Amino acid sequence: MPNIGSIFKSEISRLARKELRGAVGGLKKAANSHRSEIAALKRRIQTLEQQLRRLSKDRAGAAPVAADDESDGAATALRFSAKGLASQRKRLGLSAHEVGLLVGASSQSVYNWEQAKARPRARHMPAISALRTLGKKEAQRLISERR
Repeated sequence: MPNIGSIFKSEISRLARKELRGAVGGLKKAANSHRSEIAALKRRIQTLEQQLRRLSKDRAGAAPVAADDESDGAATALRFSAKGLASQRKRLGLSAHEVGLLVGASSQSVYNWEQAKARPRARHMPAISALRTLGKKEAQRLISERR
């Protein structure tokens, strides 16, 4: 004859498993619905990103964006290179503050331009391109005039 303790234990285990199945079933359904919602959102993000890329390509090809509202035709033709500005500054033996005086900007702006953290505005571009034609003596003369 089986022991009453073992029968009682097996019955409690059976009831516990039955209760767990009921509680876990709802959680499984919720997890599955969340997974499907996440997958749908990922698909939507992917299509939106594709549309954004297409629109940005179309926009870039249709009309080039002007650097500033006040820019004229000559300023848009000028190119800027961070390395080029740094080498011009070195060639002339000038500090960033002195280049800022010549260009009409702050020394921090010159540093940011050289490190490619920022790009100069269109109004600064003619002065930056004029640095290429300056010699050391002429640059020093211009700086002494502007101080």
